Amino acid sequence: MRDIKISDITNTIKGLCIKANCYLGDDMKKALELAYENEESETGKSILDKIIENSKIAKQDSIAMCQDTGMAVVFLEIGQDVHFVGGMLEDAINEGVRMGYKEGYFRNSVVEDPIKRENTGDNTPAVIHYQLAKGDKVKIQVVPKGFGSENMSALAMLKPSDGVEGIMKFVIETVEKAGSNPCPPIVVGVGIGGTMEKAAFLAKKSLLRPIDKENSRKDLNELEQQLLENINKLGIGPQGLGGRTTALKVNIQTYATHIAGLPVAVNINCHASRHAEAIL
Repeated sequence: MRDIKISDITNTIKGLCIKANCYLGDDMKKALELAYENEESETGKSILDKIIENSKIAKQDSIAMCQDTGMAVVFLEIGQDVHFVGGMLEDAINEGVRMGYKEGYFRNSVVEDPIKRENTGDNTPAVIHYQLAKGDKVKIQVVPKGFGSENMSALAMLKPSDGVEGIMKFVIETVEKAGSNPCPPIVVGVGIGGTMEKAAFLAKKSLLRPIDKENSRKDLNELEQQLLENINKLGIGPQGLGGRTTALKVNIQTYATHIAGLPVAVNINCHASRHAEAIL
């Protein structure tokens, strides 16, 4: 059994909140640069240039890439041989978010109650997902999720007979309906299978896969490529002003499901695609 101090969790979460909001991943930077080279629309090309420049300024000055620094979503893979000491894990996570958003001078966007709408003032509580794993390490992934993209999420309980064609139709219609709202170019996360809530979880979790990493399943990789090609034919383009670059990647994650069901969820990330991780 390995002891991990709760204070280490707090400090790690704090750092990841700042890193995720200020530093664009190398996979996204390369994808944006390639999109700039391939974009045929002059307006689209200009917007992509500004997005790339914005990411450089954010990194250089350690400031947020976007004014919407999102609601913190935290994924933890906890080794079964880990013992946390010094306090409660959930309190430590929220304290890390509180500290990170304060030190990073990030906008506080969380309201305590969805009906009364009173701001908590420190961007807590976070949305936390726990998963047990083998070993004595803890993997932490922080995803600041802006709601321009989150609001474009969608879920469909398709029939098994709808098949791959039904999945493609739903995903493409969801992106088309989203239009400029999620600040394209976007990354499209798709969760297929499980139950209603599992499909939604899979869609969000799929966004953590680097966009330069192919799906390990050949059939899903081909489906991702088909969807990406069809999405980019929509002509929405960077910031919704036209062009061939509506999406940079489609990531699909699947899970077993019931014989009578085909749940499909879509979760979209804006071009910032913010996430950062650490292993303790």
